[in-house]
Amino acid sequence: MKKLEEFIMRNIAGENILVPVGATTQKFNGMISLSETAAFIWENLEKCEGIEDMVDLMLEEFEIDRETAEKDTKQFIDELKANGFIE
Repeated sequence: MKKLEEFIMRNIAGENILVPVGATTQKFNGMISLSETAAFIWENLEKCEGIEDMVDLMLEEFEIDRETAEKDTKQFIDELKANGFIE
């Protein structure tokens, strides 16, 4: 999975925020607040070849069962793809 370079994550006042940069700021007016787990997924996207790799990382990092990790990870990655944040 590959993040588009037009979005970067910043920690602003204790919140993880995805911020558009460059030409993307003309098309996308706003910022996206990420939960702790969403920020973890964003930070580790390029380390993983697929959802199963990400689920394994999630299980190492958080106290969560595999079924929940799979469902939540797939849902968030699907949203990122649908909105053009990753390829």
